[in-house]
Amino acid sequence: MRKTIDSLSVFISGSNDSKAIIFVHGFPFDHTMWQAQVDEFSKNYMCVSYDLRGLGESPAGDGQFTMESFVDDLEMILDELKPSKPILCGLSMGGYISLRALERAEERFSATILCDTRSEADNNEGKLKRSVGIKRINKEGLASFTKDFITNCFGDDFKQKKKQELRKIIEKSSGFNPVGVKGCLLAMLSRSDTTASLGKINIPTILICGEQDALTPPLVMKDMFHKINKGEFVEVPNAGHMTPIENPQMVNKAIKDFLVKNNL
Repeated sequence: MRKTIDSLSVFISGSNDSKAIIFVHGFPFDHTMWQAQVDEFSKNYMCVSYDLRGLGESPAGDGQFTMESFVDDLEMILDELKPSKPILCGLSMGGYISLRALERAEERFSATILCDTRSEADNNEGKLKRSVGIKRINKEGLASFTKDFITNCFGDDFKQKKKQELRKIIEKSSGFNPVGVKGCLLAMLSRSDTTASLGKINIPTILICGEQDALTPPLVMKDMFHKINKGEFVEVPNAGHMTPIENPQMVNKAIKDFLVKNNL
């Protein structure tokens, strides 16, 4: 079921009476990156995925986004749907949003799943890279930026064996509104650092990372894992930064085991 909440495109699968999992996608993708997880977990959970503002089917508006405004959108969806202490699942930029949401209102969630993400804010080098990305979109158009950025998100196995699928993903993201994509870059380069709050997380948390992840390598996420009191860490073989797409069977198993272990 598709629902519009303050212009955001929200997609709901499964029974409304079941425990909810909120899926927050990465950049520059849309809600469909979670399709393998929604297909699996909607059998027993209410799965809520949505297109972040400016990406997918959600309009860009003026593109003046911040990480705070993305968390505002997440909280607005919770206020509208009123799920009882849902499980929060975010990848990459979706992880940035999730970590900040936990800082603001951890009591609204029962557990969190953090995939291929980091708690540190961008350093100067990272900020400059995102600034160069904005400049490149302005100068060359979105397709050129999207092709290189998304290709770098995937591990060698996927790039070699799933060339057609990768091409479709790139083509889809290349069709998004450039204003929205640039707005997301601005939000990421200006986000706050959530590292100091990792030790304050008091709900069950699992960190999932692809062994070939070049953007948030396993060592980065293991460091996060050691700072979280109730954390677990799973390294996904044959996957880069986009673990839910590259090795969905392993990701689904890791999530399922985590949910069972914590009676969720």
